[in-house]
Amino acid sequence: MPDTHTDNRLVMVTGPSGAGRSSAINTLEDLGFETIDNLPMSLIPRLLDGPPLPQPLALGLDVRNRDFSSEALIELVDKLHRTPKVRAELLFIDCNIDTLLRRYSETRRRHPLSPDSSPMTGIETELEILAPVRDRADVLIDTSNLTPHNLRAELTRWFAPTSGAPMALSIQSFSYKRGLPRGMDMVFDCRFLANPHWEPTLRALDGRDPDVAAHVAADPRFSEFFNRVRDLILSLLDAFVDEGKTSLTIGFGCTGGKHRSVALAEKMTQALAEQGWRVSKRHRELDRRQSSVALDEQR
Repeated sequence: MPDTHTDNRLVMVTGPSGAGRSSAINTLEDLGFETIDNLPMSLIPRLLDGPPLPQPLALGLDVRNRDFSSEALIELVDKLHRTPKVRAELLFIDCNIDTLLRRYSETRRRHPLSPDSSPMTGIETELEILAPVRDRADVLIDTSNLTPHNLRAELTRWFAPTSGAPMALSIQSFSYKRGLPRGMDMVFDCRFLANPHWEPTLRALDGRDPDVAAHVAADPRFSEFFNRVRDLILSLLDAFVDEGKTSLTIGFGCTGGKHRSVALAEKMTQALAEQGWRVSKRHRELDRRQSSVALDEQR
């Protein structure tokens, strides 16, 4: 069933080779999208000229495309988000290094970026190229532990036509020392809260750990701050939907991006999901640490 919205709906799909990008494109086609794979980015604006498209459009973008660059793709996404009558979303199909390597080993495929050497070389190169795009994605789906059936269900949850809340929310944690992530719509500073870093038993843990979350929540200022921010966000969501916004990215930042911001992002994700909104979460610094550890273990 095609999307009946009068705006041009565009989903740009990318991610590392072997993560499931082609499967995602096929699923979106089954959901009523017109799909084009490996389209040069320079042609995308031309597709959106003129009257609304008869059905939503899903485009597969590959690092092997002649004119692909992370910077150009991010600039295009930012431009499309500002374009009236265009509902553009960047979908990143992700996967951890160990799983990508295992998939290449099982299928005995050559990596497209390292056809004459080990798949690890191509995987590392591609992940480095795509890192800024991953940070900018509106929707991120990690297929590391997903079956094809699970991936299809996740894509259906995000992109199937629905009469429910049409806007996708992304809640992200980050470190101020590494700068603001690109594409933030709203940002909240958590650095005034009690820092678990100074507790020896909590320092090695992160904000997803119940003890760390409890330590942050025990700060006398936490409850009022969280409730006010939650109520502010909820009060604005319907207004953003009325204005035609299809995605909203909310950031929580602290000093290291490991404890306080992670705990706030986790709790806010749960609170908004309980209100019926589609919410994904991402922890920028934790993801980077995980990727670095995986690379070190492979070397």
